Amino acid sequence: MAKQGKKYTEVSAAVDAEKNYTVAEAIKLIEETKTAKFDETVEVSVKLGIDPRQANQQIRTGLILPHGIGKDIRVLVFAKGEKEKEAQEAGADFVGLEDMIDKISKDNWLEFDVSIATPDVMSTVAKLGKVLGPRGLMPTPKVGTVTFDIEQAVKEAKAGRIEVKNDKGGVVHAPLGKVSFGTDKLKDNFLVFMESLTKMKPTSSKGTFIKKITLANTMGPGIKVDFVNVREVLKGFQIAA
Repeated sequence: MAKQGKKYTEVSAAVDAEKNYTVAEAIKLIEETKTAKFDETVEVSVKLGIDPRQANQQIRTGLILPHGIGKDIRVLVFAKGEKEKEAQEAGADFVGLEDMIDKISKDNWLEFDVSIATPDVMSTVAKLGKVLGPRGLMPTPKVGTVTFDIEQAVKEAKAGRIEVKNDKGGVVHAPLGKVSFGTDKLKDNFLVFMESLTKMKPTSSKGTFIKKITLANTMGPGIKVDFVNVREVLKGFQIAA
């Protein structure tokens, strides 16, 4: 096991690993446990009460956070004809079809964060499934990246649309922004994420849906959040101006 640095040890001492913190306490600790010189990403992990082996208990959708995620999103659009022009005008970084497919398959080019496609070209784009699928880069209707409304899809992707998807352990991981966002914006993003996630409980999932919530910086310790407090805070939640 790699030896932890002195700064990590110091900030970890400020976090009680057994305690479930309130939303306000957790966000405050996120700022206090920053150790890196770069602007660390704040991430949330939620253990769900689902059976990830069951197809009808999968969690997968797209979500736009009110303050974005603090990253310049590179968007690739697979389209042809007028939709190709629409994508370019909407601000897509890369647009094409066969040329883009060749670049990805032959040159192993993956210099983009989100790919979008119109439904009529998906049969052609499908040949990239083995390359893009495992990397979470394949367009899919479930998260709104297979659509004829290219302009809206590109704008949402550029705004920081994130994919919400459970892993094999039934855990959802997502970025919430940067430490530099400050308390109010991080809180907004976290609460919007949690509010949306709680509404995604599959009807076939019985019992407790949200089992454990953890916040952390890129280089910081995990901070557990009390879901009972999350629900209380959501009752009067309004996005900060």
